[in-house]
Amino acid sequence: MDLQTLTYTVVGFTFALYIGIAFWARASTTGEFYAAGRGVHPVANGMATAADWMSAASFISMAGLIAFNGYGASVFLMGWTGGYVLLALLLAPYLRKFGKFTVPEFIGDRYYSRTARIVAVICLILASITYVIGQMKGIGVAFSRFLETDYDTGLYIGMGIVFIYAVLGGMKGITYTQIAQYCVLIFAYTVPAVFISMNITGNPLPQLGIGSTMADGSGMYMLDKLDLVVTELGFKEYTSQVMGSKLNMFVYTLSLMIGTAGLPHVIIRFFTVPKVKDARSSAGWALVFIAILYTTAPAVGSMARLNLMNTIQMGEVGSAEGNLAYAERPQWFKNWEQTGLLKYEDKNGDGRIQYYNDKNAEFAAKA
Repeated sequence: MDLQTLTYTVVGFTFALYIGIAFWARASTTGEFYAAGRGVHPVANGMATAADWMSAASFISMAGLIAFNGYGASVFLMGWTGGYVLLALLLAPYLRKFGKFTVPEFIGDRYYSRTARIVAVICLILASITYVIGQMKGIGVAFSRFLETDYDTGLYIGMGIVFIYAVLGGMKGITYTQIAQYCVLIFAYTVPAVFISMNITGNPLPQLGIGSTMADGSGMYMLDKLDLVVTELGFKEYTSQVMGSKLNMFVYTLSLMIGTAGLPHVIIRFFTVPKVKDARSSAGWALVFIAILYTTAPAVGSMARLNLMNTIQMGEVGSAEGNLAYAERPQWFKNWEQTGLLKYEDKNGDGRIQYYNDKNAEFAAKA
């Protein structure tokens, strides 16, 4: 069985699994459709919340952000996970205690104001549309990449699958589908991470591999090696690269925390548990399940960056044969070119892939 046939088989199996779960857990009452009958166990709800949260932004973009922004991208890890602390302490228990189905209902009744409820609805719609646009982009990229179709076809396939299990099962069906999605997602993310960690550092745990020495016997730590490689190409050190000042990092993290705590599709999950204390417990379990991916992402990002640099930069910087010829690029390079997320532009016409920091004047003179 070739790789593409195997991909179709695995993806087809997951589609069938999701639709089957949605059919099995389909909603039969209004309470089940909107709040899963308020009978979801905190652990199950935590897993579903983790899958709900770790969608396109985390699964597709997180490692990329860390790979190319270095240490500074830790603001996303701290901000997005910190938002669940706010949820657990300040929002989730009180939303569940009020016993409503939606956030606008809660706000309208809590403040005895129809105007406040309308404002909440408008904010909800704006936030949801903005978020869904990003998610749809992620769906199109993921499906077009793995099914080897164009972006539009991948998007329509993904939307169709989501529509079927969302409409058929309501919140009850979505909850149990998301539990299955979490298992698939975390397996798909961690298994490659284990192998790349073993390949580069010899350590099967990516969380430990990021702080281990290289497997090539040099005795150099992986992050030190990465710092050396990127600085030779004119970039800042990976481990000291930050996104602005400390104040900017703090404000950035805080805004991500508040934004996470206010996301409609995350908040609604805390209406599905039986009791108020279960809402707080769900947030804790969600953090545990999210942490598995979020502690893996820095390792994936840093190791992928090192692997990319070593693949492209085959010899001394500036030498005629120092860079990989475009005609000899690996298959993964070709696959990502098809999605439009990776592009090659031969500025000097030498037919080789060069990835330098051309904004660094000192390096430009050297190269």
